[in-house]
Amino acid sequence: MMQVSSICLAANVRVRLKSLHTNPATINDPASIAAPKWSQKTITLPPLKRGCHLVTSKIVKEVGQELSGFKCGLAHLFLHHTSASLTINENYDYDVRDDTETFLNQIVPEGPSAPWKHTLEGPDDMPAHIKSSMFGCSLTIPITNGKLNMGTWQGIWLCEHRDYPTPRTVVVTLNGI
Repeated sequence: MMQVSSICLAANVRVRLKSLHTNPATINDPASIAAPKWSQKTITLPPLKRGCHLVTSKIVKEVGQELSGFKCGLAHLFLHHTSASLTINENYDYDVRDDTETFLNQIVPEGPSAPWKHTLEGPDDMPAHIKSSMFGCSLTIPITNGKLNMGTWQGIWLCEHRDYPTPRTVVVTLNGI
């Protein structure tokens, strides 16, 4: 059962909070506080063609055992690359991934007529860096009762921005109780 609490901030603004703590009698009892724990795993995702790919199940498969030990916490995902990105978006309709790729390709020019100076690694490299910066290389997702607490239609995407992809590594760090 969720307990609803009130706190008073310095500005005397009352805020209602929902808490996973279920016994008000033990709220200040140090023996009732679970020790925080940490887990970290590096996952290698196989090369994926250019575009946005739903990778939620791959991530959960790799960290599921560790994840199941957390009642409440945060999962932090960090991508070790500058030409791919992570984001959370639609997990059902594949058209959303295609439309997102189309949008990115329209707003970030590519090819010999593009204005980029950095072309040593190919004409798709600098656009890939820009696209990666737009979405970012990290995500933070709440953990509740051993599961990633995302919305029904949300999923983790790996967006591959290069024409010739390579395996991508993601460090997943779990912390909580």
